Amino acid sequence: MMLGYIGTYICRLETPWVKSLKEKRALIKPVTEKLKARYPVTVARLDGLDAHDWEVIGVVTISNDHQWVQDTLKMVSDVMHTSGCEVTEESSSIQAIDQDGSDDEEDE
Repeated sequence: MMLGYIGTYICRLETPWVKSLKEKRALIKPVTEKLKARYPVTVARLDGLDAHDWEVIGVVTISNDHQWVQDTLKMVSDVMHTSGCEVTEESSSIQAIDQDGSDDEEDE
């Protein structure tokens, strides 16, 4: 029996014009806060926290509706592309959760 779906989105943001961590944080934090305020997602800064010119952001959501998860990940991607940072890499996947504990993964 299918219980739901977990959607993940990971992107690398490049900010080569930024000269300090404080300046990068001023660009990244409003984007992550906007995602958390607008969508039922969890957002994490995954890598590049000590680099001023790039960062990796991860976003996760969960629902019992596959299409809703897919649409949410697309909206997250759209926000990232209009963030003022350059998205150089991105990936998303949706993983099905079965009641028996097994899972099936689909890459987008």
